[in-house]
Amino acid sequence: MSVVVTGATGHLGRLIVTSLLDRGVPAEQIVALGRDTSRLADLADRGVTVRQADYNDADSLRAAFAGAEKLMFVSGTELGQRVAQARTVVAAAKDAGVELVAYTSIPKADTSSLTLAVEHRATEQEIEASGLPYVFLRNSWYFENYLPQIPTYLEHGVIGAAGDGRISAAGRADYAEAAAAVLTTEGHAGKVYELGGAPFTMAELAGELSRQTGKDVTYTDLPVEKYVEVLVGTGMPEPFAAVLADGDRGAAAGELEVAGNDLERLIGRKPTTLAEAIRAAL
Repeated sequence: MSVVVTGATGHLGRLIVTSLLDRGVPAEQIVALGRDTSRLADLADRGVTVRQADYNDADSLRAAFAGAEKLMFVSGTELGQRVAQARTVVAAAKDAGVELVAYTSIPKADTSSLTLAVEHRATEQEIEASGLPYVFLRNSWYFENYLPQIPTYLEHGVIGAAGDGRISAAGRADYAEAAAAVLTTEGHAGKVYELGGAPFTMAELAGELSRQTGKDVTYTDLPVEKYVEVLVGTGMPEPFAAVLADGDRGAAAGELEVAGNDLERLIGRKPTTLAEAIRAAL
């Protein structure tokens, strides 16, 4: 088996590579891709094959995918460019004769109204239309969306526009472990996995912070437009602020709560809880 992991210089891609190694995949059977291969030097030292690749460069992708049996396509981060990039990735995968494409998507991508879902939905459709065997890993929000903000939460409280919406967040490491499980076991072709941990509201996030720190942390719910203003006021670019606020709007509508226990089944244990993630971050 040879597995190619795109975006290995990113947080999730790197964790997928290390999860594959932890599951006993020989390093020489793993190919880690990135734009800047110097950032993958530690993986190369462990015997992982490192290749340069760019989602915007078809030639680099064709060379990088050569000999691949399975492709872990970690979604890109450049909003507005991801559909064109996906088309390039899928074409290169088809040229390489890849036997399975695993793609990191978003919850309920086929029906979600989230702004972020538009490009994921188009990418899923691109992969389906290619005729390549595929599996979609629809990851809900990451704990890491919140944990770096803990000092701000403790000082100013939690602010958002998610209302009482429940968010099935989980840690990157658990999502990476699920991806590695899919890549190293059989029977996943054609499957769509809705992945996430035990759901919580933003008020419950504030409450857990209060419980663990002894400080009074509250959640303030704002209209979406007001939340955008607050984010912009912190120096965040307006387009990015709008996307984040739209994520909260979707959460309020239930679009980030996933049903079932796909993540638990794939990793073979209960996912890390919000309480455990906060405890580890403090």
